[in-house]
Amino acid sequence: MSLLAQSSAVIGMNIKSLPRRLWMSLAMVLASAVVVAVLLAFLAMAKGFEATLQSAGQEDVAFFIRTGSAAELNSSVMKEQVDLLREAPGIASNENGKLVSPELYVIVDGTKKSSGTDANIPLRGMEPQGLALRHNFKLVQGRLFTPGTDELIVGEGVLRQFEGFELGNEVRFGKNRWTVVGVFSTGGNVFESELWADAKVIQTLYNRGSSYQSVRAKLTADAKLEDIQAYIKNEPRLNQEVQTEANYFAVQGEGLSYMAIFGRVISAVMALGALAGALNTMYTSVSDRAKEIATLRAIGFSNLSAFIGTMAEALVLALLGGFLGALAAFLLFDGLSTSTLSGSFTQVVFSFEMSGQLVMQGIWLALIIGFISGFFPAWRATSVPVAVAFQSRG
Repeated sequence: MSLLAQSSAVIGMNIKSLPRRLWMSLAMVLASAVVVAVLLAFLAMAKGFEATLQSAGQEDVAFFIRTGSAAELNSSVMKEQVDLLREAPGIASNENGKLVSPELYVIVDGTKKSSGTDANIPLRGMEPQGLALRHNFKLVQGRLFTPGTDELIVGEGVLRQFEGFELGNEVRFGKNRWTVVGVFSTGGNVFESELWADAKVIQTLYNRGSSYQSVRAKLTADAKLEDIQAYIKNEPRLNQEVQTEANYFAVQGEGLSYMAIFGRVISAVMALGALAGALNTMYTSVSDRAKEIATLRAIGFSNLSAFIGTMAEALVLALLGGFLGALAAFLLFDGLSTSTLSGSFTQVVFSFEMSGQLVMQGIWLALIIGFISGFFPAWRATSVPVAVAFQSRG
């Protein structure tokens, strides 16, 4: 009989004997499932956050903040500097003039629906050209704010996660009252975590004078950042640095890459616990089948077939756990909306994002658990004495 036929026979014997140790086998499946589900939850969280930030950035939009500033919050740009940046090379125009958007970024309070706790929300002040620089902007309810008034529009993410921002509501930030006149979408990216209002009104209410914190500018098709950087360097009144908006958000997203790392560390620790249980399950399996293994060896089956049969059992149980964990993670977390603190100390609303690539990482982890938990018991199966076949069960 060939090795393949021998191995198939041993695998079949192992499967038929599973009911004798059903609960221990289920424990191994569930342990693998929990480890995989936890890993995928953290990875889906990290991927969702990264996608929310990166999908907001555009390669054809230049982003200016003060040199040395890590984020908009601690940057400043004076009105005179905004006027100078309008004249930088490579800036596109439309019928309303240069496509340049000087913007303010201030922090206001909001109350989370899930916990009832206060959290920081970004209130962004912009001019009409700012909307033209958000390629996926869409007003889904109400209307735009009227320049010069205390009206604001709310991102869909804020509406999902925070209380009191429904259309028509009046909200108070400190001594200032605002009226919600619209709800907007930007395709699920980070801008949906913001409130938008007229820049000049925010300058007045928050004593910002004529200053801003960042400037966005649409680039022409042949624009080069190097030319803009040279323009800034040669203009002593400018102290800004320029990068693409896409690069800015990519850097911001790196600050929360710890979520994926933390998830892998936690999963590795949990995997050690799952391994201990899986090893016990597989050693019990070999002990339970010792007489059958010895009998097969007595009639000519090779040691390798016993090894392969035991390894196959461990891998199948772990793989079942991997698929179960992946299914649980998908059902529980894919598309789940939540919010977390960003590098600007404000809440970013995002959704967990499961993908086939992440599921494969979970399956590979389950297979590693199955391989390690099966190897040593399988090695032990190759050394079961033939004499055991002739012993009666007592």
